Amino acid sequence: MAQSATTWLVGDIGGTNARFGLMAPGPTPKLLYSRVLADADYAGIGDAIEAFLKGCGDLPLPRAGAIAVASPVTGDQIRMTNHPWHFSVSELRARLGFARFEVINDFTAQALALPHLTAADTATVGGGAAVVGQPMAVLGPGSGLGVSGLIPAGNPAAPRWVALAGEGGHATVASVTARESAVVEWLRTQFDHVSTERCVSGPGLVNLYNALCAIDRVPATTLTAAQITAADAAAGDPRCHEATEMFCAMLGTAAGNLALTLGAQGGVYIGGGIVPRLGARFAASPFRERFEAKGRFRNYLAAIPTLVVTGELPAFLGCAAALAE
Repeated sequence: MAQSATTWLVGDIGGTNARFGLMAPGPTPKLLYSRVLADADYAGIGDAIEAFLKGCGDLPLPRAGAIAVASPVTGDQIRMTNHPWHFSVSELRARLGFARFEVINDFTAQALALPHLTAADTATVGGGAAVVGQPMAVLGPGSGLGVSGLIPAGNPAAPRWVALAGEGGHATVASVTARESAVVEWLRTQFDHVSTERCVSGPGLVNLYNALCAIDRVPATTLTAAQITAADAAAGDPRCHEATEMFCAMLGTAAGNLALTLGAQGGVYIGGGIVPRLGARFAASPFRERFEAKGRFRNYLAAIPTLVVTGELPAFLGCAAALAE
């Protein structure tokens, strides 16, 4: 089938799954078709994209696309942080036959999506009202920890938004309590650098659980992040419950630090796949208290809303926003 300007390829490529969509461009881009593919099923990202496009049926195939990847994007060569895929942007564009092909960091895409989210796409967990036209922040634990922000430029009444492309999840973790300090000290025996991602991510949950077991001198069961955060696991193993609570608290610390750094009075958004699954348990966790626990700046942070992104695939909206620029 011939390629068309009436559709865009969008994608959200994580360390475990690759999510692709076909969108119709416009002021409000419309998702026509989407599919989730397991990274492990494909030798490279080009193979995964081609498999997705073959499944689009009679829909017009795109000649432009944007994908968000969980890795730094600093040039033509992309090497994913938590997966062995690596590729050349220009070579992949030529292979697909696209006139335009953009690759952006996954949380740059999350940031670009923020102005397009509706109330139905988020759940507020504390704080006041967002200040219109002020910076917004987003971070989210999944296979890793993504961090970004959205900064206004130009007319304050109708700003043009600039998304940050950073690697804040790899900043050194901050411990607040003696128990957290003991966990971080144990993790230093396992890693040459203990970043926030080593604690606040899916693998980070496993690290926290193993550290707590080692500190308490009890055997650690081999558990996944999903098993650690399951309600029945928390009821049966106190260290599963503590690891989940510590995960939420440390996420609160990181979110509060980011809010102060960016002056994110427009709100702090929590994305990724883990937190939305916690539901009401996250709202009842130490997250919000830790977010605000910044001494003289408690009142400043208390006014900033924190919102869990519950809408499906906001990175698609961010990719569409990148193509619309």
